[in-house]
Amino acid sequence: MAMVEQNSHISSMKHFLLSLFFVEFLLRASTASTFSDSDFHQDGDYLIGGLFNLHAVGSSYHHHRPEAINCSHNPLVLANYRRFQLMRFSVEEVNNSSTLLPNVSLGYEIFDHCSQSHNFPDIFQFMSVNGMIRPWAKAGESSVIAVVGPFTSSQTWSVAPLLMMDLIPVVSYASTSSDFSEQSKFPAFLRTIPPNKDTIEAIFNVLQHFDWRWVAFLNGDNDFGIDGLELFRKKIYETDICLAYSKGLGDNPDYKQIFNQIEAQNVHIIIVFAPKIYAEALINSAIQLNVTNKVWIADDGWSLDKKLPKMKGIHNIGTILGVSQPLVTIAGFNDFILTSKGPPVCGVQHRLCNQVCNCRGFSAEQVSTEDPLFSFPVYSAVYAIAHALHNTLQCGTGRCNNNITAYPHKVLAEMKKSNFTLLNHTVQFDENGDPRFGSYSIVFWNRSGDAQEVGFSHFYPRVYSYIYDTKIQWHKSGKVPDSYCSPECPVGYAKKQSGIHKCCFTCVICQNGTYINTTEDPYTCKACSDTEWSPEGSTRCNLRLVEYVPFTDPAALGLMVISGLLVVLTLAVCVLFAFHYNTPVVRSAGGSMCFLILGCLSLSSISVFFYFGKPSVAFCIFRFLPFLLFYTVCVSCFVVRSFQIVCIFKIAAKFPKLQSWWMKYHGQWVVISVAFVIQALLLLIGYSSDPPKPHNETFWYLDKIILGCDINLKATSTSVIFLLTLCILCFIFSYMGKDLPKNYNEAKSITFCLMLLILTWVIFATEYMLYHGRHIVTLNALAVLFSLYLFIFWYFLPKCYIIMFQPDKNTQQYFQGLIQSYTKTISQ
Repeated sequence: MAMVEQNSHISSMKHFLLSLFFVEFLLRASTASTFSDSDFHQDGDYLIGGLFNLHAVGSSYHHHRPEAINCSHNPLVLANYRRFQLMRFSVEEVNNSSTLLPNVSLGYEIFDHCSQSHNFPDIFQFMSVNGMIRPWAKAGESSVIAVVGPFTSSQTWSVAPLLMMDLIPVVSYASTSSDFSEQSKFPAFLRTIPPNKDTIEAIFNVLQHFDWRWVAFLNGDNDFGIDGLELFRKKIYETDICLAYSKGLGDNPDYKQIFNQIEAQNVHIIIVFAPKIYAEALINSAIQLNVTNKVWIADDGWSLDKKLPKMKGIHNIGTILGVSQPLVTIAGFNDFILTSKGPPVCGVQHRLCNQVCNCRGFSAEQVSTEDPLFSFPVYSAVYAIAHALHNTLQCGTGRCNNNITAYPHKVLAEMKKSNFTLLNHTVQFDENGDPRFGSYSIVFWNRSGDAQEVGFSHFYPRVYSYIYDTKIQWHKSGKVPDSYCSPECPVGYAKKQSGIHKCCFTCVICQNGTYINTTEDPYTCKACSDTEWSPEGSTRCNLRLVEYVPFTDPAALGLMVISGLLVVLTLAVCVLFAFHYNTPVVRSAGGSMCFLILGCLSLSSISVFFYFGKPSVAFCIFRFLPFLLFYTVCVSCFVVRSFQIVCIFKIAAKFPKLQSWWMKYHGQWVVISVAFVIQALLLLIGYSSDPPKPHNETFWYLDKIILGCDINLKATSTSVIFLLTLCILCFIFSYMGKDLPKNYNEAKSITFCLMLLILTWVIFATEYMLYHGRHIVTLNALAVLFSLYLFIFWYFLPKCYIIMFQPDKNTQQYFQGLIQSYTKTISQ
C-alpha cells in the first residue's frame, strides 16, 4: 500500500513539473512580445502587477487547442481602460512624490486579464523569477511585490489561490465577494472597496426606510451575484422583509418569463445585484416588454451607469434607486489622460499591449468622461502598496534603505498595518483585509438622466444612514409605493402565516386575556399573567383589581356582630337551662346534652370570623374546620336525641332489652364520641394531605382577582359526606316521630330544623354556581350562621318560652298525662 502511494506521489510530481515547463514556455512567448515602450509596462526598482479586463470575453468562449486567449477579438470596455490608465497615473504620481519612496522608483506590469479561466500567462509572469517559475526557489522571490486587481470576484477566485502560495499581496479594487474575507484561505488578499455585505447593508437600509417587505432579487449568475443573494437571505432572515422571487441572470435569460413571475407574485420592488452588462440587458428588456410601476434598486456596479438613465422609455418602467460609491475627484488625472499618447495603435511595429489590442478608435475626452466608478479604489490600492513598501524599506526623510530586500510577504505585513490619509480618507484594513473606510451614496435617477444623490450609508466608524425622501420623484401617484404580500393587520390582531413566506398571512384577533406585541412577535397572541387582564384585541395587559371582603366591610361587620350575638344567646340559654335543669322541658330537650349542643354551636360560629380579611393558609383552614368538626357533634347529638324519642315512644314497647342496654351503657354518649373521633380523624387526614390554601380566582372575571380559598374536594369530601350522613340519619329518626303528642314536639322541631338546613345549603349552592364575586364568602358565612341559628330559634327558644311564660306546661304531671294519652292511642 505504501509503495502504491509513493508511486502515485511521484506521478503527481511529474505532472506538476510538466505543467511548469508548459507555463514557462508560455511566459517566454509572452515576454518576447512585450515592448519596453508599452503603456502596459514600465521599469522600476520594484514592480507592481496590474490585472484589468480591458476586453469583455463572454462565458461562451471556446477554443480547440491549447493557446493563450486573444482578448482583442472581444469588445473593448472603455471604463476598464480608464481604470487601467488610473493605475498608470497613480504610479507616476508616487514616483513624482518627494516624501513617498523618495529614492525608489515604482514600475508596473499590467495585463489585459479579460477571462477568468483562459489567460493565465500574466499570473505566472507575476510569480516567475527572470521569466521562469522555480517551485523550489528562495521564499519571497517573484517579479512583482504586489498585484492590483483583478476586477470581478470570479477572476479573483481563479488567480488568488496561485498568488497566495508565495504570499504575494493581491489588492483588489472591485472584487466584493465575502469569501475573500476568509484570511485562512486568502491570507494575502486585501481590497479597497467595501465587500458585498456592506452593499447589502446599504440596500437593506433602503428597504427598511421605505418599509418595503415583499421584494424580488435578480443576481448575476456568478460568484459576485450568488454571494450577494446569500448575504441578502441571511440579512432578512429574522426581519419583516421577505424574498418573494429570486433568479440568476446568465448570458441569455428568459426575461419575459422572469417579469411574468414577478408580476404573478405582485412584487413591486426589484433588486438587481448583477454586473453592468447583465443589468443593462435586463433594463432594456423591461423597457421592450413594457414593464411598469416598479422600483428598481441597483447595486454599486451599475447605479452610476451613463447610458441607461438617458435611454428612451427608461422612466416608464418605474423609479430607479441605487447604492454607489461616492465619487472622489482625483486631481490631475484628466490632464494625464488628455496629455497621454492616446489609444493603442494597431500594427505589429507599434503594438502597445502585452497582447494584441482591439484597434477601435476613441478619444482622450471619451476616456476622461467615462464611468468613474472604482476610481478611488484603484488609486488607493496603488497608494496602499506604495506606503507599505515605504515602511518596509524604512524610508525616512529623503532616502530609503536600499540594503533591505522588500519581499512580497514583508510588504503584505506592512500593508495590513496601513494607516494613512488619502484625499481626506483614512486608509486602513481590518483583520480580514477589508477596508475600514468608505461609504455608500443613495442615488435616484431623475428626469434629467442623472444619478442624483438623495442619501447616504456610512459604515465607519459607526453604521448610520439617511435618505432625503423629498428629493425622490416617485412614479405613478407620486407617493412612496408599497410592497407587501398581505396588508398589515389592524391593532390587536396577530398574523397567521399562509404558505412559506412570513409576509403572507391572515389576521386573527387576540382573544380576552391575551395581547399582541408586534415589536417582539407579531405572530403570537401572548397570554396575560394571572394578575393581569385584557379585553379582546389588546396590545397590552392591565393589572387586575384585587378584591376580597375586609373586616371593615359593612356586611362583614354585621355578620360578625350576629355571630357574637349567637354566642351571647347560647350562653343565655345555657344559664336558663341550668336554673331549670330538673324541669321536664329541659330533660325532654336532652338534659345535659343541651349544654354540649349549645357549646358546639358557639364553637362553630368561630368559622364566621375567618371568612373576612385577606386569605391565608390559617384563615382558609379555620373557615371550615371549626364548623365541620363542632357542627358534626351538634348533628350527632340530634341523631341520638331523635333516636331516643323514637325509642321511648315506639321501640321500647316492642324491644325493651334494646332500651335497657342503651340506658345501661349510655349509648348516646358513645355515639356522640365515636362521631366526634371519626370526624376529627377525617379532617386530620384530609387537611394533612392537602389543606385549604389561598386561591386567586381569575376565571370568572377578566378584570378582577377574587381572593378566596382553594379546597381539595378529594381531601375534604369524606368529612362532608360523613356530616351529610348524620343529617340524613337524624332526619329519618326525627321524621319517624312526627306523630308524637302535639306539645311534645322535639322530633317535629328537629325535622323542621333539618328541612330548613337543607334548604339553606341548596340556596347557597345555587348562589355559588350563579355568582362568583367577592361577596360569595359573605353568603357562605351567612349560610353558616343560619345553620347555627336554626337550632337556636326552632329548637331551643320554644322551650325557653315555655320555661319563662308557660310554667304550667313545665310540670311532671303535664308531661305524664301526655305520655299516657299517647300510649293509650297506640295500644288501641
